[in-house]
Amino acid sequence: MGTADVTRETAGGEEKPWGEVTPEAARRLLVAAVEAFAERGYHATTTRDIAGRAGMSPAALYIHYKTKEELLHRISRIGHDKALEILRSAAEGEGSAAERLAAAVRSFVRWHAGHHMTARVVQYELDALGEEHRTEIVELRRRSDAAVRGILNDGVAAGEFDVPDVPGTTLAVLSLCIDVARWFNTEGRRTPDEVGALYAGLVLRMVGART
Repeated sequence: MGTADVTRETAGGEEKPWGEVTPEAARRLLVAAVEAFAERGYHATTTRDIAGRAGMSPAALYIHYKTKEELLHRISRIGHDKALEILRSAAEGEGSAAERLAAAVRSFVRWHAGHHMTARVVQYELDALGEEHRTEIVELRRRSDAAVRGILNDGVAAGEFDVPDVPGTTLAVLSLCIDVARWFNTEGRRTPDEVGALYAGLVLRMVGART
C-alpha cells in the first residue's frame, strides 16, 4: 500500500486530500503520516518511516513538524473539525428530527467509509496525543456528541422518536458510525453512499422513528 492509497480516499469529492495543509512538503508529510499511522499504529511508526514514505529526509520533516505528536495532532484536529462540521450542518438544517438524523448519519458514515484510513487515525489514536492536545480534541468530540444529542432531544420532544435514554443512544449512534472506518474496504461490494444509506435506516429504526 502506498501514499496513492490515501489520495484515493474520495468521500466529499476532494480532488486533493488535505489541500488545506501548506506548503506542499508539509501536506506530503501529513499524507504519509496518515498512511503510516493507519497501517502500523502511531507508536510503531517512526519519523524516518514518515519521511521515507514522503520521499524526504528525516531532517526535512522537522522543518514542518517539531514532533511526531504534532503531526498526529494536525491530522486529528482537521479530522475532528470535519466531523463536527458534518454533524452540525445536519443538526442545524431544515426538516423533521428524523430527516436531520438520517442526514447526519448518512454524511457521517459516508465520510468514515470514504476516508477510512484517515478516520482510523483520527478516531482511534486519541490516547497518543499529549494532554493539552487530547483535551482540545475531546472538547471537539463533546460538541459532535451535542449535535447528535440535540437532534434526538428534538425528536423525543416532537413525539417522533421513542428514546428513553438520549445520552446512551447518542453514544450508540456515534459508535456505530465511527466503527465503519475500522472495517470498510474499498474493494467491498458497498460504496460509501450505500453504507451511509443503510446505516441511516438502521439508526431511524433504533430510535423508533415514526414516519
